[in-house]
Amino acid sequence: MSTLKTQLYQLCLNFIQKRIENIEYSLQQARQASNDDTKSSAGDKYETTREMMQQEMDRNNKLLYEAGQQKIALQQIENVDASKVVKNGSLVLTSEGNFYISISAGELNADGQQFFAVSQASPIGRFLIGKAKNESFKFNGKDYLVKEIF
Repeated sequence: MSTLKTQLYQLCLNFIQKRIENIEYSLQQARQASNDDTKSSAGDKYETTREMMQQEMDRNNKLLYEAGQQKIALQQIENVDASKVVKNGSLVLTSEGNFYISISAGELNADGQQFFAVSQASPIGRFLIGKAKNESFKFNGKDYLVKEIF
């Protein structure tokens, strides 16, 4: 099962790396658009465009920071050992789905199975943290039973 966790970890790492690359590309495009915009006789239009580009760069810088924080959080769980209770880095098989407690990366497919990468701060993550094998809980009207923890 550790090879499955390694595979899921790598999928999450690829997800966050791709996200960082996309944000950096957007930042580069916004900088280029801002630099290419030459001042015309319509000074207000120039200032408005530059302000919009600055807001776009600020938004992308914030997203880049958040993605960097997610990458750091992910790296901290790379070699988490199995435990008797669900914790950050756990792979959890339940009656209603399989979860990898890591970062919010959505649906992942590994070894022909479907998993959901969720953060411990997500609504389902908060329910899962601290649960032991054979414990159950109710979430969004469904009953979940923890079958296995890796």
